[in-house]
Amino acid sequence: MTERLVVIGGDAAGMSAASQARRLKAPGELEIVAFERGHFSSYSACGIPYWVGGDVAGRDELIARSPEEHRERAIDLRMRTEVTEVDVARQRVRTRDLEGGTEAWTGFDKLVIATGARPKRPALPGIDAPGVHGVQTLDDGQALLDSLDRSPGRRAVVVGAGYIGVEMAEALLSRGYEVTVLHRGEQPMATLDPDMGRLVHRAMDGLGITTVASAEVTKVLTGDGGTSLLEPSRELGGGRARAVATEDAEYPADVVVLGMGVVPETSLARAAGLPLGAHGGLLTDLAMRVRGHANIWAGGDCVEVLDLVSGRERYVPLGTHANKHGQVIGANVGGDYATFPGVVGTAVSKVCDLEIARTGLREKDARAVGLRYVTVTVESTSRAGYYPGAAPMTVKMLAERRTGRLLGVQIVGREGAAKRVDIAAVALTAGMTVEAMTALDLGYAPPFSPVWDPVLIAARKATAAVRAAG
Repeated sequence: MTERLVVIGGDAAGMSAASQARRLKAPGELEIVAFERGHFSSYSACGIPYWVGGDVAGRDELIARSPEEHRERAIDLRMRTEVTEVDVARQRVRTRDLEGGTEAWTGFDKLVIATGARPKRPALPGIDAPGVHGVQTLDDGQALLDSLDRSPGRRAVVVGAGYIGVEMAEALLSRGYEVTVLHRGEQPMATLDPDMGRLVHRAMDGLGITTVASAEVTKVLTGDGGTSLLEPSRELGGGRARAVATEDAEYPADVVVLGMGVVPETSLARAAGLPLGAHGGLLTDLAMRVRGHANIWAGGDCVEVLDLVSGRERYVPLGTHANKHGQVIGANVGGDYATFPGVVGTAVSKVCDLEIARTGLREKDARAVGLRYVTVTVESTSRAGYYPGAAPMTVKMLAERRTGRLLGVQIVGREGAAKRVDIAAVALTAGMTVEAMTALDLGYAPPFSPVWDPVLIAARKATAAVRAAG
């Protein structure tokens, strides 16, 4: 008897799950129906800032597999179709055709929820005005590019200084905009400790990006009646954004980009009574099966995952995880067996030529779970100091005070810095101590590294700090 798999979400996790399940089960064994409310499937949202900035030639470069290609593989992918309700008891979902408006119920034997995330968009006056953009989907990216083409000037304000915020600041800078970044924290890149975020702040200022810390946005002023806090501003008409206001200042803007991060899109799951964690994401077991439900799986940016360092559930929305989740889900749906053990929280980014990386715990994370730790920070170079092109690099390392177990690494530097964090990611996954790391047999030649790689220099210093701490 043919079973039916229904997939909610047509991007990384959802379509990876559908594709893997199809590899394992023929159409006569498993019918696969997928619903996607947008215009595109299987694309790289992470690439949107580079498309906006001109590094990627066009939108289609970011699409890994079109709806037609999925259909050729016997996956019934229905675009512009939104799932509005999940009926767990009767094993069915209600959908609405966003073009025609018709609604229908579709039954399932197995269900995959891959609804992704939605950008944080605070309920502030003017936040929905023309010229204010979130950046989450290809539709969002196209809308931003269209808005830039219509922009009456060359001033941009980015609200938020996380990964998307700094990447969009770079994209707008490369397009010739005067860029101001407003963020609530002490330093940009709150995924780093403040001392490392300070290095990012300094570099952004050096690139000509104005970075304003401790800036709480209160409203977006528009061209048809927003009141200036400081002095009258040029009226643009049509209600388009013309400035972003904080409690004590106003920042002129011809375009506003929201980069305040994302939250899990789990409204469907919540309404269906499925289990959610402290961060609002779905809770699953190691097989990515929703806890307490034998025939429902979930993956991607709508789930919480186990942090292998702290042992706590964590929300880490990244495309790498989403694709792995999909592979695991598809294997299990298709009759095989696979697990997703957890993450260590590795992420990299850049702003122009500055590379930023982190993995594991920050100091505040370690304190939150009751770990006692030591920290060390070292300055080194990406290559042998005498070799042309050697660039400075700062590495910060955290180790557990009692055991010397590696807890986290942060790296800020120029060319060749960011991917060194992968050394630490492997060490964290393996549960290595900083002393054991000092013996790692890493590749060396003057064009690639000093004799002692910067990560190993930090491990040596951390080992000494652990011993000194007793």
